[in-house]
Amino acid sequence: MLGAAQGMPWLGVIVVPIVLVIHAALSPKRKAEAILIVAAGALGFCTDTVLVLAGVFTPVAHLFPIPFSPPWMVLLWMCFATSLNVSLRKLHGRYLLSAVLGLIGGPAAYYSGAKLGATTTIPGLTELLVLAVVWAAAVPALFWLASRINRMYVPEVR
Repeated sequence: MLGAAQGMPWLGVIVVPIVLVIHAALSPKRKAEAILIVAAGALGFCTDTVLVLAGVFTPVAHLFPIPFSPPWMVLLWMCFATSLNVSLRKLHGRYLLSAVLGLIGGPAAYYSGAKLGATTTIPGLTELLVLAVVWAAAVPALFWLASRINRMYVPEVR
């Protein structure tokens, strides 16, 4: 996001995939973690594309034309997915609490990114409310998805 805000949206597209591969490789459930990361990216691409199409925000574009979510934003969703089974693992099964996290954290992240220059405008109250609703649903959905994927795969033997 900082790269996009500074006119270098390609920077995250180069660096973040390396970090994601390292994260998945170090996970005891490599395949499950990789599937979760890719699924979160797909969900993020679709969600942000719909939000851009609806006029909720307009990101600094890179590679894909507006309204499609740029790769740097998709990678943010993928990075968030890496925390679901690690630092946020205590939220598994706590869908109401994870919804509150999304309700507050989602709009805060988009607003912060906008203030740093990663979007073409600063979201107003209506846009922030839409983001709150979307993220209040997205975060529990990601935890639900992580739980389902985790159950499909037992830890791999190293």
